[in-house]
Amino acid sequence: MKKNKLGLLAGAVVIAAGISYLMFGQIGDNLVYFLTPGELLAKGPDVVDRPLRLGGQVAPGTVQWDAQTLDLQFVLQDSDGEIKVHARKAPPQMFREGMGVVVEGRYTAAGVFESTNLMVKHSNEYRAPDHGEKPQEMYQSLIREAGT
Repeated sequence: MKKNKLGLLAGAVVIAAGISYLMFGQIGDNLVYFLTPGELLAKGPDVVDRPLRLGGQVAPGTVQWDAQTLDLQFVLQDSDGEIKVHARKAPPQMFREGMGVVVEGRYTAAGVFESTNLMVKHSNEYRAPDHGEKPQEMYQSLIREAGT
């Protein structure tokens, strides 16, 4: 009986220590928050140089891509604001103007979001090609749907 109480007490101490570490430790430095462009602009300097995920729509006519230097620039927008995004990597094949994307990175004091990862929004439904249908034709239909 005495051993059971000691075991229970030791378990409670371990759990309390774990919860305390999570609450008061530096876990906040490792969190990545998801914001829209309007929310990011509203937060001002509080979000500068912090890890963030920014989600919105690629503004039409803003994509600039240099394949030689892998330099990608575009504007991400929502109904409340626009943020210029810069990345040094090739965009995903489905990346297009007007589509929803999520970028991970940091917002700089210069007002540019420096992206380290770019994810495009796409349908999560899979459909096998119909008999005689080529996969390339299906891919083109996905691009058309994402652009609308």
